[in-house]
Amino acid sequence: MRTTPPADDRIRIIVVDDHTVMRAGVVALLAPEPGIAVVGEAGNGREAVELVAALRPDVALIDLRMPVMDGVAATSEIVAGPTETRVLILTTYDTDVEIERAVEAGAIGYLLKDTTREQLVDAIRAAARGETVLAPRVAERLVARMRRPDPVALTARELDVLGAVADGLSNADIGKRLVIAEATVKTHLLRVFAKLDVSDRTHAVVTAMDRGLLVRPERG
Repeated sequence: MRTTPPADDRIRIIVVDDHTVMRAGVVALLAPEPGIAVVGEAGNGREAVELVAALRPDVALIDLRMPVMDGVAATSEIVAGPTETRVLILTTYDTDVEIERAVEAGAIGYLLKDTTREQLVDAIRAAARGETVLAPRVAERLVARMRRPDPVALTARELDVLGAVADGLSNADIGKRLVIAEATVKTHLLRVFAKLDVSDRTHAVVTAMDRGLLVRPERG
């Protein structure tokens, strides 16, 4: 862990990465920027939390996977603490799980290590202003995930009823096959319609097959 004296009115940041060469590279990359001052460096999440408490930087630039305490845990502690430090993740990982963990922990931004100097500087400035910053690839993944239909879970009995519908049976015949009342069949179907967001039997079967909930019948 290393610190330098605070710097006038520039954006004060700390750089946190367990790889010494990577950390030094980021510091060197930002050194020529007159509006940004690196006031501290750390090699793990625990040191990052301690640095934030001691220096109260504007932005903490933090890697995800580190020893002692990872970037997500450090982010949670920093965001929950008394400082107004914003956490900007800088990592090589762009999986849905990593991104979600960081965002849920309170990170204001998520950048990848292939970002350019100009992009990094712009991101730090934006984060200091309280603006959300996402690498284009990260933003695309989040948007795609948001557009993905929520998983639907049908009960075993609902699947039995829907399977019988797919076989062309009427409600009365479904009741006989499953040994349940016709009114119970209708109740199960209404629940299936609601879960699949459809309004009729045909669309329920088609939607269930499209989502892999119902196996398409084999053609002879």
